[in-house]
Amino acid sequence: MITPAQTFSLSLWMNIEPNAKPLDLNVPKLHRSCCNGDTKPVVPHCGLAQCAETSPDKAHSQSLLPCGPGRSLTRFSTPDVSNTTTLLLSDDGDMLYIGAQDAVVALDVSHNDIITLRNKLDWSPSDKDLEQCSMKGKKMADCPNFIRVLQFLNATHIYACGTFAFSPRCTYVNSKTLTMSTKPDEGRGRCPYDPYQRNTAIIVDGELYTGTVADYRGNWPIISRHLSEGRHVDLKLDDTLGWLEDPTFVSSTFIPDEEKIYFFFSEVGREYDFIDKFMVSRVAQICTSDVGGQRTLQRRWTTFAKAQLLCQAEGELPYNLIQDIDSLPPAEGAPSDDTFFYGLFTSQWSVNSGRSAVCLFRLADIKSVFSGNYKVLNRDTLQWSTRVQEKVANPGECGLHNASDNALRFVKENFLADNSVRPAGRSLTMVSVEHKYSHLRAQRIQAANRRAYTILFLLTESGYLHKAVLLQNGVHIIEEIKVFEQPQTVKSLELSIPKGVIFVGTSEGVVRVPTANCSFYWTCAQCVLAQDPFCGWDPASRACVKTSNIQTSLAQDIDRGNVDEACNSVSLTPRVRFVSNKMPAGELVFVSLNEVVRLQCPAASRLSQQLWERPNSRLSSDLYLHLEDGSLSFVATPATLGHYLCLSTENGYQQTMAIYHVKQRSSPNAPTTYTRPQTHTIPMTQTVAWPGPTLPKRTTTKQGQTQPTLSSEDTQITTRELKRNMAVWTQKSGWKKGEFWDGETQLWSGPCYLKELVVVSVLLVLCLSLLITLLLYTLRERCHRRTAPNLGTPTRDLNRRTSVVQQAFRENQSVNKWNGQALPSSQASGIVCSGALTSSNGHLPNIPI
Repeated sequence: MITPAQTFSLSLWMNIEPNAKPLDLNVPKLHRSCCNGDTKPVVPHCGLAQCAETSPDKAHSQSLLPCGPGRSLTRFSTPDVSNTTTLLLSDDGDMLYIGAQDAVVALDVSHNDIITLRNKLDWSPSDKDLEQCSMKGKKMADCPNFIRVLQFLNATHIYACGTFAFSPRCTYVNSKTLTMSTKPDEGRGRCPYDPYQRNTAIIVDGELYTGTVADYRGNWPIISRHLSEGRHVDLKLDDTLGWLEDPTFVSSTFIPDEEKIYFFFSEVGREYDFIDKFMVSRVAQICTSDVGGQRTLQRRWTTFAKAQLLCQAEGELPYNLIQDIDSLPPAEGAPSDDTFFYGLFTSQWSVNSGRSAVCLFRLADIKSVFSGNYKVLNRDTLQWSTRVQEKVANPGECGLHNASDNALRFVKENFLADNSVRPAGRSLTMVSVEHKYSHLRAQRIQAANRRAYTILFLLTESGYLHKAVLLQNGVHIIEEIKVFEQPQTVKSLELSIPKGVIFVGTSEGVVRVPTANCSFYWTCAQCVLAQDPFCGWDPASRACVKTSNIQTSLAQDIDRGNVDEACNSVSLTPRVRFVSNKMPAGELVFVSLNEVVRLQCPAASRLSQQLWERPNSRLSSDLYLHLEDGSLSFVATPATLGHYLCLSTENGYQQTMAIYHVKQRSSPNAPTTYTRPQTHTIPMTQTVAWPGPTLPKRTTTKQGQTQPTLSSEDTQITTRELKRNMAVWTQKSGWKKGEFWDGETQLWSGPCYLKELVVVSVLLVLCLSLLITLLLYTLRERCHRRTAPNLGTPTRDLNRRTSVVQQAFRENQSVNKWNGQALPSSQASGIVCSGALTSSNGHLPNIPI
């Protein structure tokens, strides 16, 4: 854990502010999901992913069927094959070998629509091996044989290594029959013990070069060579001075012109003694011609050297944890120094938590750093320092196995380069604030304008694959593909340039994704706005095609996406204008007055902006609410009825997306009705798959017509009818569970409101009861005030009158008793309201005073 004081010390060392904000490059911010309508972040111009289920009728093949304009993916997954995370692709791209759990699998990927299981090699530990693994204190889930090394040894055999119950084993496998050619031998130093330990391996001229750990506890990191032939001997690092400090290996690359292998990893930076566990990214090199020293460094590397990879922008903390790296060979005719390395980095600093950065490194810059000065290690204090000293030898230079013992001792102690390898242009290629990427692959492609562009395929931890193109003004994310539903802990990428596909290996299976999806774009405008170097608009066939499949000139603008200039030879449908006598009906929306109306506006892409217009009227903010998803909400009144036009604007190009005609229902109790005009069509300059809620499942009626069936409580459902260059959108907002849609009349019967009616009735009865009670109380008080005695009479007279009245009342009662009969009810006196004695006419009796 890095303390604030340590962060401040690092900031002073790098001459930056401790709370400096990260660089905000020209990367589009991603807002909502493209394929399934949820709130997950996505990117512009994305296609539907996984639109069909796996085919259950094929035991050893799995596939996804196309689903209209969306991208169709092919998936391989079987119950008896799991953790398919180590991928090896043949040179022709027809066969994919997978290192899985307890098995090596050969898949036929030569067909575009299916993946077929050809062979399978079962390679699992015995019960005794599993028992010993459990006795070592390991979980049984970690004790199977996880294949972590899979490399072509020659044209007929594959070299495979697995963890094998925390006791690594390696063997030779026939690539045709997928059978073992020899008995497995010990794989120490070639394969990790722990299946979660990252490693790297590469075979050059039949010799295996690995970066892994060579002990059971994972405390002995090593870069070694195995299967040496001829004058070569197996070599490894000298571990007396700690050439590696708890590394995490990522990748290794062989440069033939240099005869060097470069290893990429992250480790603890011991040169930064003011911060504990400060991680740095490294690049290390060794020469394939190295055979070790004669007396010093016997059977040890004499050409090992390492340097720091610094992925950092000006005024920011570095992205110091390398996650993946991919090499891009130089263009045809260019020198090997123009080899590019695209690295994917994250940061251990909390200020950059959850972010990812991509940096570009040139081979020429790496060579320059290795040919410069080196740090000096004090063997007493184990502290690194930089001081000018006489160079006895050049560390990292090939051919040092014949050097003197003095020179070999110098390279043994001076293996850390003084300078850091900085990114090309001293700037970051891209920074993602919303996504954390785990894997990366790079490809160079020539567009229709004969210019070369770099495409990056970035795999997110949430299960999405982003395709991005590097432009002069920044990074443009072309599309996002949803690869798998649930996030996967272990995954890998394998790019097949000849086949134009990329394979994603996860713990659940393998998914094949085409690198180009040109058929998704139906118009010239849509094809140009995508800015995809793989795709261009062909005026002859009036279709968006791959640039490699046609020789004629294509309409394409990768840098700007200017539709007017690129599609000047193609007749574009003008956008609909409001004309009083020629206004198309659009989608009829029947509503009741005072009802909340919400009109959906499909987005052409994630970079487009939606606008709303009305004929001869301005959409006032007092009456209309523009929502974040581009929809328009308002209350239905006589003033808000009429036509509405939804427009989408991108790169200065405007197109009509939807037209609505809001009308009042003829009957107050009639359900909301959406009708599709039969004689009117909506001209569209671009049609897209609306990335809103999931489309309802469609069932077939007896008459052969289809109707959607709601499977859940969808708040918004969008149905559509797609044609070549036209889309008619039918939308309804506020659907509830239980609503029914008739495919012929398109009438909606709303939900039942019985509970609400009962509650309102009870409240109404309570209110009426309270009102009646208050009325009676008011009448009683008013009567009391009318019959009460005059309080203004003096107290003496009042007391005197009261005593006289009481005496008369007693005499009256005596008379009644004397007569022996009761008075008639009509003559009897009573107490009314105030309780005073009154006669039948309401006055006091004649009592002498």
